[in-house]
Amino acid sequence: MTTVRWRLFADLAEVAGDRKTTVTVADDATVEDALDALLDGRDSLRVRVFDDGTLAEHVNLLCNGEEASLSDAVSENDELALFPPVSGG
Repeated sequence: MTTVRWRLFADLAEVAGDRKTTVTVADDATVEDALDALLDGRDSLRVRVFDDGTLAEHVNLLCNGEEASLSDAVSENDELALFPPVSGG
C-alpha cells in the first residue's frame, strides 16, 4: 500500500473540514485513485471538485508542486494538492 498526503486550500479545505490529510491507496495507484480515497465519505467536497463526473475546470490539481492529471501515477509520500483558482489584483 502507498500513503500519499493531501493539502487542500481555500474553500475546498473548509468544505473538507481539514487542510491536510493522508490517504492509503494501492501500490499501482493513480492521482484519480488518491482523489477517490480523499473524497470517500466527503460528498460535499466531491460535488465541489467534480462537474458531471470530470474534474471541474476551476479546480487546480498538483502533485509535488507540479500540475498533475488524474492518470498520473502516485508514489509513497507524494504530496497532492487541490485548490480553486487564485486571482490577484
